[in-house]
Amino acid sequence: MNQNDIEQKFGELLKVMAQLRSETGCPWDKEQTHASLKPCLLEETYELLDALDDGDPKKLREELGDVLLQVVFHAQIATEESRFTAGDVISNLTDKLVRRHPYVFAGEPIPEDTAAVLKQRLQIKASEKKAGESKSALGNVPRAMPALARAQSIARRASHLGFDWPKIEPVWNKIAEEMNELKFAASSGDKTRTGEELGDLLFSIVNLARFLDVEAEQALAGTIDRFTRRFHYIETKLTEADRSFEQSTLEEMDKLWEEAKQHEAHEKLTS
Repeated sequence: MNQNDIEQKFGELLKVMAQLRSETGCPWDKEQTHASLKPCLLEETYELLDALDDGDPKKLREELGDVLLQVVFHAQIATEESRFTAGDVISNLTDKLVRRHPYVFAGEPIPEDTAAVLKQRLQIKASEKKAGESKSALGNVPRAMPALARAQSIARRASHLGFDWPKIEPVWNKIAEEMNELKFAASSGDKTRTGEELGDLLFSIVNLARFLDVEAEQALAGTIDRFTRRFHYIETKLTEADRSFEQSTLEEMDKLWEEAKQHEAHEKLTS
């Protein structure tokens, strides 16, 4: 598909969206607002992330389309309210890409590495802030992001600006330090302080993940998936034995847990 075809297809998409929102359109589509569509955008984004993990091109193409639908939907609502159009969204994005890559479009020297690129980008983004807005080089990492992902994003940005340990050894020491502080806070019975110290420990572990080049959010998600699979294995085995959790000892369930781990390892070897 050439550029003209792509532009034509996008124009058709905008027309379809406008028709769905028209007087003769879909009752559900006509009722939607920016606020009512927020859960849809969130759900479609997570479905896209799942498709990226699955690696299925057909599913990825479909989920990208669903996310694009959300963008077009919001743009159509804004058009009807005379606030901005889909064209404005595209123009704004294009200008931003050009502005934030001066070494590509303005003849400036190319940064020496990725770290230098990200540092420059953070500085450019901070300079773009309007009067009254925060001009922190950390940017505005969305508070709605999952906490682990947000922590890693903020820590990564601080690192690009030079606020970081030079190597991994101090990170291990920091984790040990935060663990001791958490133990002390927990023994005091002060729940507020205990929560703060637990947060400090989690943030230190997130920094460790960054040094290990591991995405903390994905790592935890993988652990949750493994826990769920193994727990389901225990449930299945107890059901086959006509036993409930209440009728089983912790030792029996631990044994099934180890069986589940061995079963997973065997499946990996034979797959």
